[in-house]
Amino acid sequence: MSRLLLIVLPLLVLASIPLYLLVLKSPPPMPKLDLEEWWGPPELKQKQDTSIKPFEITFSETMVKELKERIKKRRPFAPPLEGVGFKYGFNSKQLDSWLKYWAEEYPFAERQKFLNQYPHFKTNIQGLNIHFMRITPKVPKGVEIVPLLLLHGWPGSVREFYEAIPHLTAVSKDRNFALEIIAPSLPGYGFSDAAVRPGLAAAEVAVIFKNLMARLGYKQYYVQGGDWGALIGSAMATFFPKEIIGFHSNMALTLSPAATFLEFVGALFPSLIVEPELANRLYPLSEKYSTLLEELGYMHIQATKPDTVGIGLTDSPAGLLAYILEKFSTWTNPDLRSKEDGGLSYRWTKDQLIDNLMLYWSTKSIVTSMRLYAESFSSRHLNLKLDEIQVQVPTWVLQAKYELAYQPPCILKLKYPKLVNASVIEDGGHFLAFELPEIFAKDVLKAIGEFRKLKNVKTEL
Repeated sequence: MSRLLLIVLPLLVLASIPLYLLVLKSPPPMPKLDLEEWWGPPELKQKQDTSIKPFEITFSETMVKELKERIKKRRPFAPPLEGVGFKYGFNSKQLDSWLKYWAEEYPFAERQKFLNQYPHFKTNIQGLNIHFMRITPKVPKGVEIVPLLLLHGWPGSVREFYEAIPHLTAVSKDRNFALEIIAPSLPGYGFSDAAVRPGLAAAEVAVIFKNLMARLGYKQYYVQGGDWGALIGSAMATFFPKEIIGFHSNMALTLSPAATFLEFVGALFPSLIVEPELANRLYPLSEKYSTLLEELGYMHIQATKPDTVGIGLTDSPAGLLAYILEKFSTWTNPDLRSKEDGGLSYRWTKDQLIDNLMLYWSTKSIVTSMRLYAESFSSRHLNLKLDEIQVQVPTWVLQAKYELAYQPPCILKLKYPKLVNASVIEDGGHFLAFELPEIFAKDVLKAIGEFRKLKNVKTEL
């Protein structure tokens, strides 16, 4: 009998773990948020300007001249090791041609005009001047305009959406709605102010964007996000289910204990967790975790000492270019690491990628952009346990082949129980709207069409 107990008791204990994680464990309480928390200079609190003002991107002659001088006076770079491609980071042999193009051939005035093709605005939310684009399509009678909040991440910007916007806002005889796009720069990114004190993490940014949409007059709207935009959009859907009537993400993930448990179960029995044809996106775990360790070193730096690394990137255009464009290589397709040029022409022109760099360089915002990592990976923010609080909003995910991480629907439903669909595509990587704008837009529009069928009510404006 004692031998039987020695066998049965450990099995019961093991069996109780999934029962507890998946069924019995209560979710943490919903965090209490200060919807008016002030992030700007204290002296401005009593005289906040709440108007919405037109804004224009300007690359001043002084800034451009200084940039060119810095590029010209750069020091020689250490030569790369033989045959490494981008495996050690940005291949220094490629830097000179990129920097020469930036200083001598990049058409600053022409690109400034290109970036201003969409209407830009600023308005002060909780002490911060928040920059955003607002693109409203012209529609015929009977077509409803519905708002979509479009959120970028790091090291991207609103520039990622330029090629997708015409597809997103297109009017079609097959749809009774058209999208109005509101695409803000995250606080501390590009033309949006940065916080003057610690604490502005993803949850607090969610509040700022909820207040931005209220300022613009929207009572209900859809949200789309990748990278930080995915985390912020998920937080918005968690906190504000009355306002968010549909959430689309091209990087939906949950890092709850239950999700981790299921991933490890799948390592033993993959067919229980993931479709056979998609198993290699998640397993073997040893390979996937090895890749993450290799690629997420930047995250540890930015989550702990963003200001230190940011000093060099703020001072050196060569450093900024190498640091950011290496991500546009590796995160687009990991196989590009083996190419000497990083495969940067695989998806984009030099102008497209330098446009994005200019939004960091001209605004000196690389340090403040990276602080979002330090704030969001702080113990205070992690203790909110947002991954363990379910999103009660219809959700749709788009899963690119080369995204940094993948989770199947059975895991995603732990966080997103109202998951409507998971679109799986055999192409694309982390910067999906920038890489495959038409495919991205088509999926977003399809998702919103389905959300509208579920809601079956007219969006309140």
